[in-house]
Amino acid sequence: MTFAKLQATGNDFVVIDARHLKKQWASLARQICHRHFGVGADGLILVMPSKTAEVKMRMFNPDGSEAEVCGNGLRCLAKYVFEKGLVRGREFRVETQAGIKTVRVAVYRKKVKRVKVNMGTPAFAPEDIPVSRDSKNFGNSRLDITPIIDYPLKVDDVELSVSLVSLGNPHAVMFTTEPVSRFPLALIGPKVESHPLFPERINFEIARVLDERTIEVRVWERGAGETLSCGSGACAVATIARHKRLVDKPVDIILPGGKLSVTWAESGEVLINGPVEEIFIGQWLK
Repeated sequence: MTFAKLQATGNDFVVIDARHLKKQWASLARQICHRHFGVGADGLILVMPSKTAEVKMRMFNPDGSEAEVCGNGLRCLAKYVFEKGLVRGREFRVETQAGIKTVRVAVYRKKVKRVKVNMGTPAFAPEDIPVSRDSKNFGNSRLDITPIIDYPLKVDDVELSVSLVSLGNPHAVMFTTEPVSRFPLALIGPKVESHPLFPERINFEIARVLDERTIEVRVWERGAGETLSCGSGACAVATIARHKRLVDKPVDIILPGGKLSVTWAESGEVLINGPVEEIFIGQWLK
């Protein structure tokens, strides 16, 4: 089975043309994404046929769970399908479990160098994230989660202040005044991800505003752990920062793997733009 390895600001994926394949994809994701016994990746991306768009994307995390959408994954898929001639034109639509996403590729000498993705309109309603209003973990009391901006979330003995938003997948964003490198993300990240408040788990971003156009960010992704970059996470941070009037637009999101540009358009849609690269192609023999 032929695959390609691509990366977008360090967020790396195994991409497979699965239009004519049938596999146990969750099991394959766990194997192929393994950093020591597989190819190694933050996710497995499948190119599939679509009845509503030019192409369909399915994305599986390293733990075998399936994600609704992935911003950097969409950018990798866009490069793959354009260079393989599976789509026509530099702007096309991709079907995801979070709806249709429009992508636009920037091409130099027949190679895609950057990709812009329209991630759609952010959702702030608790049911869209989703958030559990009732839980035995909170003494059977009904939770008041109306203020999703700076909501107090207790993790062990630590109280965090998180803002919640969905970009087709759920995110909890916390701003700090300290460099994000100092935050114990490996300790706190998995506890936020699996907090009882979030029945479908959640992605967690720790962010610091450097100036009105720049934010530094680290990301803990559900099903993957800490990654060098997260496209939807960058959008979530920029959206919350704009909502809190911390930054202007557009804003550069500085992640360990590189820089992404995010704009919250007047239409309400969030656009992400950044570089993408093919690393190698290979054959999966198992």
